[in-house]
Amino acid sequence: METDSLEHVRYLAAFAIAGAILTVAGSYPVLGAQTGAPGTRLPEIVVEAPIELAAVAERVRQVDPVKVESLMILVGLTEPGAPIRVVLTPETSEAAQTTPSWVAGLAYGALGTIVLFPERSPSYPHDSLDEVLLHEIAHVFVARAAGFQKVPRWFNEGLAMMGSGKWGLDDRSWLTVAATLDSDTPIGDLDSKFSSSRLEVARAYALSGAFVRDLFQRSRPGLASDILARRASGLSFEEAFRRSLGAPIEGAESAFWRRHSILYRWLPLLTSSFALWLAIVGLTLLASWKKRRRRLLLEELWEEIGEGENPPN
Repeated sequence: METDSLEHVRYLAAFAIAGAILTVAGSYPVLGAQTGAPGTRLPEIVVEAPIELAAVAERVRQVDPVKVESLMILVGLTEPGAPIRVVLTPETSEAAQTTPSWVAGLAYGALGTIVLFPERSPSYPHDSLDEVLLHEIAHVFVARAAGFQKVPRWFNEGLAMMGSGKWGLDDRSWLTVAATLDSDTPIGDLDSKFSSSRLEVARAYALSGAFVRDLFQRSRPGLASDILARRASGLSFEEAFRRSLGAPIEGAESAFWRRHSILYRWLPLLTSSFALWLAIVGLTLLASWKKRRRRLLLEELWEEIGEGENPPN
């Protein structure tokens, strides 16, 4: 989850306090850095954790360099930038106490800092701690590629989802719900939903991920890097989007809903109790028609062979 100073100031404050205490006390030793595979230029990833999370920290240090590099390519980063600080935070910390229980990770793009809560079970849109880590790294990369200019939350989260995991059954299920409940919500209005209830956040993730994925599947390679580079040059996001895609956001959104309306808007209706009742009635009528047809055929057969008995039922 990418954060900004307006929506998550209390999280940043809590993290700053925790960071200051840890710096003085030295209770979060630096456990190592990820330098990447040979021949690649990846950012250094410095992991800090309390002793009780040392095993998890070692796992975080083993983040797949190929996947990290693919995230850099996705957003158009050619230079690794400053080290990325990953802080593993126990549930007893002040940061954990002030963060919703379903949030497994936070990213402060401008600071190049990621906070993970490894004792929490990852929830949608993540399946594992590894996926959470890659998702948050993607947010840091987006911030750097955009020159630290503000990027809409829906685009940021959509990119992070696309870069950190596969589009699976959970995504499609949540998209079905979102398309039913939020079909009248403009893509640009999704940002506010990321600060709402857990269910609204999940639907916002699903719509953002689906929309961004749809953009990339139907456009040329390098779309994200072009948009972010234009944003870094000072263009507004809307103008950067229009110049990169050749169409405004509204046009892309309308095309998205046209392609997805049948599958995701009609699917709930087709699986409703009313649809089930119609299906049962239809099958009953079909069976009755077949029985009547069979009886007529038997009657014709008896007439042809000259039998005077009534045909059986």
